[in-house]
Amino acid sequence: MRVLSIVGARPQFVKLAPIAHALAAAGHEHVIVHTGQHYDAKMSDVFFTDLGIPTPDVHLGVGSGSHGVQTGSMLTQLDAVLDEHDPDWVLVYGDTNSTIAGALSAVKLHYPLAHLEAGLRSFNRRMPEEHNRVLTDHAADLCLAPTEVAMGHLAAEGLAERSTLTGDVMTDVCLKVAAEATADALPFAGDVGDDFFLATLHRAENTDDPARLRAIVEGLAALPHPVVLTAHPRLVAKAKEQGLDLTVGSLHTIEPMEYPTMVAAVKAARAVVTDSGGLQKEAFLLRTPCTTVRTETEWTETVDLGWNVLALDLDRLAELVARPAPEPTDATPYGDGHAAEATVAALAERVRPRS
Repeated sequence: MRVLSIVGARPQFVKLAPIAHALAAAGHEHVIVHTGQHYDAKMSDVFFTDLGIPTPDVHLGVGSGSHGVQTGSMLTQLDAVLDEHDPDWVLVYGDTNSTIAGALSAVKLHYPLAHLEAGLRSFNRRMPEEHNRVLTDHAADLCLAPTEVAMGHLAAEGLAERSTLTGDVMTDVCLKVAAEATADALPFAGDVGDDFFLATLHRAENTDDPARLRAIVEGLAALPHPVVLTAHPRLVAKAKEQGLDLTVGSLHTIEPMEYPTMVAAVKAARAVVTDSGGLQKEAFLLRTPCTTVRTETEWTETVDLGWNVLALDLDRLAELVARPAPEPTDATPYGDGHAAEATVAALAERVRPRS
């Protein structure tokens, strides 16, 4: 079986790692296409090194741009890539522009399409990610769902027959990395000590709205312990444009961290503040309280189990972040750490015979 993976953004590289290892272990052929959607070394290359992912076979190098420009640039190149490698499956990940571009190329050229992390829904159509994930699910021949909730969404949309529950591949890699992670080498430890909050911010709904961004920054700056804020390029650019200081009050701003370091930081943090889907889940897996600066979440299990709270009122952000930790839980809504193996088995079981 020949699987062609299309990835381009930081969360997709994390999801790719266990899939690449599982495909290799099962003796399948794997072609990796990097679109270049995230091209900074700290957001891209370092993940392949740290997570032991093979070097991409193809790099499209699309770089930055609007949604249409990025997606269009990928589409103009992917047709030739798919025809050259002639995969049994085109595997797309998550909900980015790389996801929808890969999906469109596959279905137009009649290559079987599988969507990893299918069935997630925020029900917020203002988010480009929501359009990407819904369109990809409905185009896919196989929807690989991470949770029972995701399976329910797919069934409600008439996609039950082409959906299967695999568990969440980010759980695989997070638990593996966390078992080896220590807080000894955290790059900011000497500046903030052992008692800190960890924050990330990158979504357009937060960074591009001056009032929201100011409210979030002020809320973080007011926290009673140091706040380690990772400086996503979008956040840095928008803060500068809006005249916001990301080092005021409790804020301690650093460069994006390598994934193993990020996992160690989440594990060591008093709490996490984020608008990232993946980090909400990783905080839950590592049992670190999370506050999400969004009005909804795809990972509803984290909220239902008390480990995540949506910051609907940004005036209360500091209060929400500093809340007591919830009751312990042994719930495993995201699987047992073997989702990649289940994914590869599902692909192999449904592969079409070559004519």
